[in-house]
Amino acid sequence: MTLLLDAVLCVLLLGTALAAVLGRGVFRAIVFFIVYGLLLSVGWVRLEAVNVALAEAAIGAGLTGILLLTTYGKLTRVSAEAEPDDAGVNLPVALVSVAVAGALAWAWSVLPEPTRPRAELAEALPRAGVENPVTAVLLSFRAWDTLLESVVLLAALIGLWLLGRDEDWQQRLGVPQHARPGGIMTSFGRVLPPVGFLVGVYLVFIGADEPGGAFQGGTVLAAVGLVAALAGLIQPPRIGQWQWHAGLVLGPLVFLLAGVAGALSDSGFLGYPEAIAGTAILVIEAALAASIAVTLAFLVIGPPEKGHRE
Repeated sequence: MTLLLDAVLCVLLLGTALAAVLGRGVFRAIVFFIVYGLLLSVGWVRLEAVNVALAEAAIGAGLTGILLLTTYGKLTRVSAEAEPDDAGVNLPVALVSVAVAGALAWAWSVLPEPTRPRAELAEALPRAGVENPVTAVLLSFRAWDTLLESVVLLAALIGLWLLGRDEDWQQRLGVPQHARPGGIMTSFGRVLPPVGFLVGVYLVFIGADEPGGAFQGGTVLAAVGLVAALAGLIQPPRIGQWQWHAGLVLGPLVFLLAGVAGALSDSGFLGYPEAIAGTAILVIEAALAASIAVTLAFLVIGPPEKGHRE
């Protein structure tokens, strides 16, 4: 039965991937991409990589799918010649995708099997202050990479904002949202955010010992704000408000300060004294989750556009 489930999952993964690349129309391709991401998260669960599965479902399928749908909507609004749904297959893109997939398959087949540093990791893990090996790797053993990832995410948001027009910067971020009073979106906006907030905070807190962490929890918290905004319950902020500036830089700044503190305490840059390692990682994770939530929400909302009314 397990083998049959895995076989069906593989067929569905290949089918949705081909549909996303070879299907007709941008909108259909985006929908199949989202479905592919959700199926891929199930595949990661089958491989017992729950942390990766959570990240794939929240970021790979959820957030990226929303960004693609938002981009498609903007292109449709601003261009009278947007690609119709019955457009032909983009053969060059399909061929390039097949070539890349073939190259990756070839590389996987010829590379030697990596040695797994299980003994080394088991020896170093107690000194990291957390039980979850993924969190230990991301926040302790290769903290440099995680710090730079948080900076890259902020740089992506700045790059998006540069696309906004100068005359629109007095407006609120994004475009105004309107939801029918008493409708489904309004109901979701009132019911889901409290539950989502608890789930997001729980994922951040539990990430020290179980699957979860800043990126997964931050993505859920971003979704909470987006649902409330789509329901018209809250207004998108103005970028000039200092509170949002602080939220954007809080995570990288706390991470950097923790690294400097480690260097001053002879633990090395981005190293933490063993006695407080667990507490330090939890504080960094909480700060990163807040910044990730604000950054991802602002990425989806987009730069300021005309149309907001006070």
